[in-house]
Formats: sequence, C-alpha cells, structure tokens
Amino acid sequence: MEVILLERIEKLGQMGDVVKVKDGFARNYLLPQKKALRSNKANLEYFEKKRAEIEALNAKKKEQAISVAKDIEGLKVIIVRQASESGHLYGSVTARDVYDSIIASGHKIERSHVVLDQPLKDVGVYEVYIAPHPDVREKVIVTVARSQEEAERRVAEFFASEAKVSEESLSDSETSVVTAEGDKASSNKKKEKKKGKKEDVEAVSSEEATSTEV
Repeated sequence: MEVILLERIEKLGQMGDVVKVKDGFARNYLLPQKKALRSNKANLEYFEKKRAEIEALNAKKKEQAISVAKDIEGLKVIIVRQASESGHLYGSVTARDVYDSIIASGHKIERSHVVLDQPLKDVGVYEVYIAPHPDVREKVIVTVARSQEEAERRVAEFFASEAKVSEESLSDSETSVVTAEGDKASSNKKKEKKKGKKEDVEAVSSEEATSTEV
C-alpha cells in the first residue's frame, strides 16, 4: 500500500513523502495512529492544502516531546526479576515493563515511546531510548536484577566502567594530538634540514662559479 506520511517515520521517510509499506503495517499502525494517509488524488490534494497546518501541529508536538525528554533526562529505573545463577531471566522484560517502571517513578510517557527492539532476557544494565517524537530521543538507564541490592551494585559497576572508558578515550585523544604535533615538528625539522642542505649546495656552486671566472 502507498501512503502519504504526516510526520517523519524512521527508516521510511519525511513528512509529505509518498512511500510503499506493507498493508498490515499501514492498517495496524500508520493509519490508526494518524501518522499517514492512503495515497490517492483526494488525499494528496488534502495534504497540500493542509501542509502548513500539519507542519505547525508537528512543531507543537516536538516542543511537547522535548519537554518530556527533559523530564526523564538522567532517569534510572530498576526492575527486579527472578533469574538463574547464570543471570538468565525466568521471564523477559518487555517494553511494557520499562514503561510501567517509568510511570511508577512519577514520570509521564506513552507506551509507544519506549524503543525496545527485543525483550531483555538477562540481568544487567541497559540503555533504553524513549522517543516521544521522531526527532526527539532520551536515554534511560534500566537495571534488571534479582534484588534491589544487586541492582545498585550493577549500576555502580556500570558507571565506573563508563568513566574508565571515557578516561581511556580522552587519553588516546591526547596521545593522538601529541603524536600529530610531534610528526608535524619532525616534518618541519626535515624540511629545514633539507632547505639548509640546498642553500649549502647553492653557496658551494656559487663559489665554484666565481673561482672559474677568476
């Protein structure tokens, strides 16, 4: 089915684009969520007529989404689940579970905002993105553990590891800068040395020429 997008859809296109999608995706998601219109002459004319209005509505939705993103910035939630000794969960953590945890923490989002391609099946610390708008995303730290104590320990280890990686990355960057400056200095030295040799050769040639004339 061909549809006219009423907003930017990731991996599909921008607002106003006419794209071809699977019938089920259009009927079950795009059309009922008012994210697209069936592509036909009447709807194309309607879209062009209402384009400015639709763009204004999208801009308003984006502003609201930015507000939602700021509200959950730096948010960390804990989900306690039973798991085996190896850390494999007896029941997967779904996008619905993440949504419920965020709501329980006192923040307001919609279930559809949670971006989770597949359920979480092991204990651990995960970075889950919340997308209240196609152009707005915010990261939430989701810790899945067998107890509150284990969750707190895992979070501490996670951030300690992140800090170490950041320090190593900064150190590598500084080393690269120093190396680049060293290479540049070495290159300049070689050029000066080469230039000096050239001047010496020219001076000798000039002396030989003068001697010959005499």
